[in-house]
Amino acid sequence: MAEKNEKIDIKNELERNAQLVSGVITDALKGFKGIPSPLKEAIDYTLSAGGKKVRAAVVLWSCNAINEEITADAKIAAAAVEMLHTYSLIHDDLPAMDDDDYRRGKPSCHKAFDEATAILTGDALLTMAFEVLATKISSPERAIEMIKVLAQAAGPCGMIAGQVKDIASENGLGSGIDVQDIHINKTAKMFWASATLGAIAADATKTQMDLLGKFGMELGLGFQIADDILDVSSSSEQLGKTAGKDLKQGKLTYPAVFGIEQSKKKAQLAAMKAADNLRAFGAKATLLNELVFELLNRTK
Repeated sequence: MAEKNEKIDIKNELERNAQLVSGVITDALKGFKGIPSPLKEAIDYTLSAGGKKVRAAVVLWSCNAINEEITADAKIAAAAVEMLHTYSLIHDDLPAMDDDDYRRGKPSCHKAFDEATAILTGDALLTMAFEVLATKISSPERAIEMIKVLAQAAGPCGMIAGQVKDIASENGLGSGIDVQDIHINKTAKMFWASATLGAIAADATKTQMDLLGKFGMELGLGFQIADDILDVSSSSEQLGKTAGKDLKQGKLTYPAVFGIEQSKKKAQLAAMKAADNLRAFGAKATLLNELVFELLNRTK
């Protein structure tokens, strides 16, 4: 964490946390014996592709908003979130889903290997995330609570529900309520889970957990609106994935429903709501506050 009174370089802080989480994941992978070599190669390929690891940072900094130090359980939870998020990206890029040849500036898993390997790599990372929580969190009670939260966010009433509605809405008419429902399920609930996992790792009170959970939901919604805007305003080189795909595929996005300018206002409103939920944490939530506006104003 940055020193008090020191001007925060949020990009540098994200990089430091990404390296920390990568190290935790590397250590966790050592505990999985007997993974077939082609699958192990694909797992290593996707996990080493870089990325800001924003959701993992939300776990760590939500813990930090309550504790002076980031706990070991928060680090494990951050690693699990990143493994699960990587699974979702692998599957999202498949031809049957969003059909993208690139992710994080590299060929997608199904392009670097093949579709069957990509599906199985995603399946492996999903189940490994829950095994890491089940075996490495400090107490069974806390592990169960974390597993429940992550499953709720990633499951059929969360991220998967969002993906189903996202695919169903292609080339169809939809309302502002429809696009918000997709974004809340597909993206915001995973940010809610990330913030909540950090709170659990810090032994948060119910009030603290509720505030951080609401923060995560608003942050995730703003993040996805900004992502929609970037798809139509940035290049493939900037994004590390194919730009303009939402429009070509007839996706139900905020710009498609509201236009660019109104979408920017909605992203800004979500960011302000996210920041409002951090007021009770004072200076301990400085990194989370900085993250809100870094994600809102990002160019990739």
